[in-house]
Amino acid sequence: MSADEWWRTAVVYEVYPRSFRDGDGDGVGDLEGVRQGLPYLSWLGVDAIWFTPWYRSPMVDGGYDVEDYRAIDPTFGTLEDAERLIAEAAQLGIRTIIDLVPNHVSSAHPWFQAALASEPGSDARRRFWFHPGRGPEGADPPTRWKNNFGGPSWSRTTLADGRPGEWYLHLFAPEQPDLDWRHPDVAREHEVLLRFWFDRGVAGVRIDSAAHIMKDPELPEDDGSHAPGRHPNLDRDEVHPVYRRWREIADEYDPPRVLVGEVWIPDRQRFARYLDPDELHTAFNFDLMTRPWDTASYRDSISLMLEAHAPTGAPCTWVLSNHDVTRPVTRFGREHSGFSFEEKAWNVPTDLALGRRRAEAAALLVGALPGSLYIYQGDELGLPEVEDLDLAEIQDPMYFRTGGANPGRDGCRVPLPWRGQEPPFGFSPDGVRTWLSQPAAWATLTVAAQVEREQSTLNLYRWMLRHRADLPADGFAWIDTGAADVLAFRRGDTVCVTNFGSADQDLPDGLYVYLASAPSRRGVIAANSTVWATPRR
Repeated sequence: MSADEWWRTAVVYEVYPRSFRDGDGDGVGDLEGVRQGLPYLSWLGVDAIWFTPWYRSPMVDGGYDVEDYRAIDPTFGTLEDAERLIAEAAQLGIRTIIDLVPNHVSSAHPWFQAALASEPGSDARRRFWFHPGRGPEGADPPTRWKNNFGGPSWSRTTLADGRPGEWYLHLFAPEQPDLDWRHPDVAREHEVLLRFWFDRGVAGVRIDSAAHIMKDPELPEDDGSHAPGRHPNLDRDEVHPVYRRWREIADEYDPPRVLVGEVWIPDRQRFARYLDPDELHTAFNFDLMTRPWDTASYRDSISLMLEAHAPTGAPCTWVLSNHDVTRPVTRFGREHSGFSFEEKAWNVPTDLALGRRRAEAAALLVGALPGSLYIYQGDELGLPEVEDLDLAEIQDPMYFRTGGANPGRDGCRVPLPWRGQEPPFGFSPDGVRTWLSQPAAWATLTVAAQVEREQSTLNLYRWMLRHRADLPADGFAWIDTGAADVLAFRRGDTVCVTNFGSADQDLPDGLYVYLASAPSRRGVIAANSTVWATPRR
């Protein structure tokens, strides 16, 4: 494997900038805070950082409502700060991946403001999905398409004289109007943006909502009867020429830049199309992240995704959580330990001790799989979801769009604890209130506390990443242990064994355990734990 193919086996650490570290003391994370944290990330052993959006934004959806791609939001710093951070990370051997959001922009974006100020049918409006309504006086929206945040997917404009005007499409929040990729300005602008950031040393881009960008101009309803590739607004065949063109641009650079897709589609064959050799390098594999803590389910997911990737030559990506998903420590401590946005709810009974044990076992399991590994900030600390935020603090549109029925995603976005015995735990200077409140119970979960504790989640992650670097890039084979609750496979000389059950199990004969998520007696693997082992010599 050449150095240019680093992404095939990379450990990528996701940074949510508002919550990583506060460098200027205002209670909100920023790029200076990330720069100060680079030695920690180097110590941990990551190969790259993926930043969620750091651009100028009204922050209606955590920065995924972008107002200006060429400027850093003042909350986070300046363009010069970003360039300095990219360069200093590279000196430590850490590459930078940034988010690009091609499906929509902010309603504050100059293009959308120009569209609102122009007449129906104008060129400015054709960059978006403006349409007259249906029914008497256009009072009904053009479609009843599902909105990803809940509520309607169309909002109606108001004319200068106060009369209702056209409707515009937003598959997410109303402040995130969808772009119309049939307009040549849209394609040109994104190609310019790719070069803008590639020229500044960015190693690649993560493409948000990559399968959503194309829509059927006839605006049919989604009745579930469409042929593959002809859904009204998801995974249409027309998306692929866009990403083939992006791949051409990425390949112009030395070293080539990397394209990573966020592709939430269940059809494995359709998913694999994004990984054609002339398209995206990798795409997020979300299937395993949504599965419950269960032997058969995990084996099924791993097999399905390895098989889906095999014809493409692209590596799998493995991920247990991200800035949208309930943290593993909480999720795995529940009776229903899988994940879906529709099932998020308040006051779900949770056994955090069990959840932490399973989360550590899951981390060691996915860390042994072939491909790239993504770690969401704070998972290496074993942070739980914060589910008792003051309602006045909540900012996530998912909460507001569901009338408060869905708790939203802020609970996994609470600022990281670095040191000390009380909030803000070194995230900000003492006495500063962080933008989301940290639980006092996090005193035992700070970076400083866990560095000193040999059996901590943090040290487990660190040792896992060190040993992971020695695993072969390729090679995978299942091992049949004969135990229904045990999942085992081989990577080179390493055997990974996970006990999903509630009782200890015998290890396969002849194995020497060199890394374990929980202590076990010799020849035994503890309940809800994972070990890495080699054959005894």
